Amino acid sequence: MVAIRVLLVDDVPEVRRLLRTALRFRGMFTVVGEAADGASAIDLTARERPDIVVLDLGLPDLAGKEVLSGLRAALPSVKVVVFSGIEPEDSAGIADEVDGYALKDSDLDYLVEMLEEVGRRRSGQRAVRLPADLASARAARGFTRDVLSEWDAHEVVDDALLVVSEMVTNAVTHAASECELRVSMSPTIVRIEVLDAGAGTPEPVPASATRGGGRGLHLIDALTAAWGVEPQADGGKTVWAELRRAR
Repeated sequence: MVAIRVLLVDDVPEVRRLLRTALRFRGMFTVVGEAADGASAIDLTARERPDIVVLDLGLPDLAGKEVLSGLRAALPSVKVVVFSGIEPEDSAGIADEVDGYALKDSDLDYLVEMLEEVGRRRSGQRAVRLPADLASARAARGFTRDVLSEWDAHEVVDDALLVVSEMVTNAVTHAASECELRVSMSPTIVRIEVLDAGAGTPEPVPASATRGGGRGLHLIDALTAAWGVEPQADGGKTVWAELRRAR
């Protein structure tokens, strides 16, 4: 399953740490950022493009409705779950405008289960395991083409096939391990992830007539809205890339 990307917004560091720990233990979440105020939350949402924002309403700089409007303007597809000490009936109507609402005195498992359910509502997600073989790049392209056609995301197919080919080839060549390809989609983004057991971080290198390694990352950088590398607890890594869909 594709990890659910979460942004934590609360002005109390201890609350953010508690939430981050609970999500890490559940295993299906990735915390992509933390913010202590509304302005930072909006900026991080635009930059990190999380699936869900966990939002405290009692922030020091902006009112809850301002933050909510800013989040939706920064990323229309984002889902917002409120985690607050303010009762829903006292939230100035925000409780009716968000995807979930939990009070801070409720059981933390209740919030985590709510986030899991909200995360499952994303438009789609598919995954396939691929062997440590160069032929896996061809299989990855076929898988990606079929998935994006099923989702009617034809506008990004050509770029996605190039990106997938480079990412899977890098995984089987440099990590020398099988890998897992994950493709997920929101209304505005197609996200590609390749998980492998290799250590280290792939880095672009200057073009060279005698050395080909690393040049594919320049291609990924040129074709995508964002890409990056996230280390995994088991010692492997996830290389991810996001392509922006036409509105």
